[in-house]
Amino acid sequence: MFLPLSGRFCHTVLLATLTLGLHTVHAHDGHDHEHEAPRRVADEVIHKPTARPDRIVLSWTGNPATSQSVTWRTDTSVTKAFGEIAVAGDGPKFVSKARTVDATSTDFKSDLGPARYHSVTFDNLKPSTKYAYRVGDGVNWSPWMHFTTASTEPKPFTFVYFGDAQNSLYEHWTRVVREAYADAPRAAFFLHAGDLINRADSDAEWGEWFQAGSHIHTTIPCIATPGNHEYAKRIEIKPDGIRRVLTGHWRPTFTFPENGPESLEETAYWIDYQGVRIIALNSNEQIGVQKEWLANVLADNPNRWTIVTFHHPIYSSKQGRDNPGIRAEWKPLFDKYKVDMVLQGHDHTYARSRLISEKNLPTGVAARSDEGGTIYVVSVSGPKMYDLGRHPFMRRAAEDTQLYQIITIDGDKLLYEARTATGRLYDAFTLTKNAEGINRLEEQIPDTPERRREEKPE
Repeated sequence: MFLPLSGRFCHTVLLATLTLGLHTVHAHDGHDHEHEAPRRVADEVIHKPTARPDRIVLSWTGNPATSQSVTWRTDTSVTKAFGEIAVAGDGPKFVSKARTVDATSTDFKSDLGPARYHSVTFDNLKPSTKYAYRVGDGVNWSPWMHFTTASTEPKPFTFVYFGDAQNSLYEHWTRVVREAYADAPRAAFFLHAGDLINRADSDAEWGEWFQAGSHIHTTIPCIATPGNHEYAKRIEIKPDGIRRVLTGHWRPTFTFPENGPESLEETAYWIDYQGVRIIALNSNEQIGVQKEWLANVLADNPNRWTIVTFHHPIYSSKQGRDNPGIRAEWKPLFDKYKVDMVLQGHDHTYARSRLISEKNLPTGVAARSDEGGTIYVVSVSGPKMYDLGRHPFMRRAAEDTQLYQIITIDGDKLLYEARTATGRLYDAFTLTKNAEGINRLEEQIPDTPERRREEKPE
């Protein structure tokens, strides 16, 4: 005879059955789903190219008042690529006036697989004009994005300078570049003093550099010089000696001027922007070759202001990392032609000099000058940090601090601010140029202590 079960007993049997069933499922598929650790998404997945444009970056090969270059990446299914451009409109009808420019395409195989890079240069543009542009293959397009051409005359503008980003780009550099963009959203360009990445041939690191900057690269042009980490751990034999090899990513990724010394294309070059000559040097190789070229670029310079950038510092901010060869070759030219600022990286600390004239000592310790001379800056924007080697030439210095620098040129004045990763003002000064081209320095350092590591007990 069938007897009805009590409610409590039924509940117990049901739980036991469900539990047994759950255990049976776990035993069946071989996984403990409740305790399985998350898995990192593979680099091959994160950074895989598709037919849709990515890694879009603005730069220049010619006059910023009348041209603009753009570079991007796709997979190899894209056999023909284009750029479209029109004067930006307040509504969507500007697209009817867009013109199409064929792209130049380059196949590239990275450590993560094949890709195809494309570049166009938009020429015959109107100065001081906002344009809309997009890139693609005719079906797979980027969104329409904006840039503004430079003026043909000297006018006030702002740019942002970064020292080494280099390590943990997605994790730690993202907040710095985006904080800088929040402070200077109308910057004319972002300038990078080398070591954008850590491993020259790591496609994932180049991908992280673009991810960190996100859309910023598509609307604010980039000026960059290679650091030692843009050189791979490979060598090549040249007629003038053995050299390390520049990463294969550099030239496909960027479109820079080719007005530098032969064999240093797109790593040593100059650009004139609204009354300022910006000169990028390659401090990794052929220092003497660049000296002669640099002398000509400085001598034939119609601009009121001159800013030079390269990676290895003239005056190091860390003990044991002096660069006397670079200083001996290039600094006399900076003195002779009254270069205003030299922006550098490499030493993973912050150090900003006073005005330094030709009266420097051969040991790399610079003499100060109250009027006239050049300001030298070493800075770091990424998380890799070194010990500071304090020197008398340093007016302001820091350790363990990620920074970005906002620089504004307005007539006879240059305004400089160094800000920490949180946007806090850390250093500031103004240069005022007189009729003879001599600068006067006005310090505006905030009333906060220098950020220094605690000294270790002996």
